[in-house]
Amino acid sequence: MADNIARVFADAIAPDPTRPLLTWYDDATGERTELSGATLANWVAKTANLLVDEVAVGPGDTAGVLLPPHWQTAAVLLGCWSAGLRVADTPGDVEVLFAAVARLAEADAWSAGERYVLALAPFALPMRQVPAGFADYVSEVRAHGDHFTPYAAGGEELVERARRRAGELGIARDDRVLVDTGVYPDPVDWLLAPLAAGASAVLCANLDPSRAEPRAATEKVTRALT
Repeated sequence: MADNIARVFADAIAPDPTRPLLTWYDDATGERTELSGATLANWVAKTANLLVDEVAVGPGDTAGVLLPPHWQTAAVLLGCWSAGLRVADTPGDVEVLFAAVARLAEADAWSAGERYVLALAPFALPMRQVPAGFADYVSEVRAHGDHFTPYAAGGEELVERARRRAGELGIARDDRVLVDTGVYPDPVDWLLAPLAAGASAVLCANLDPSRAEPRAATEKVTRALT
């Protein structure tokens, strides 16, 4: 049984890397982005390589993450865990900080060696104007390698939490889980619990209640968390 996040992620992809693993909707913008396991793994590997090769961090170091539920947030978090980093969401001293452009004011409370900003734009478009003191995550991460061998240590407690939450939320293997991210903003719920159960996720931001039922039918949802 997998005992770290990287192995949980690998096991979730293994049966069919081409199947949709994470589908993202934002009803405020009309955006829909679908990632197969292979595509998400590519983003995760690039993120881990960015951290190791450019930021020069590794096991025992800490990343600050000021990001809402989003498919790019999934890549950042899984990349951090693959590189053996701890993830913090409360202000402190960290080696690297990832912040959404909408939360830059909060970043002032953090001490970080390297800072990356995410616009979270549709199609992962790069930022036209990058705030001073930050690098654009999307622009920087694309230059890094598509393959990364994850560090094996760490994350056991998170894996146990994810498995426990999957049971509490009624998520089973091969489920297609629709998640209202406004109700379930914790990445243990919207990201790790489905992965730990061997399920795929349909993440919905700013969910329009009138769209939930037809979307569930279109996406062949078997479990809804709304």
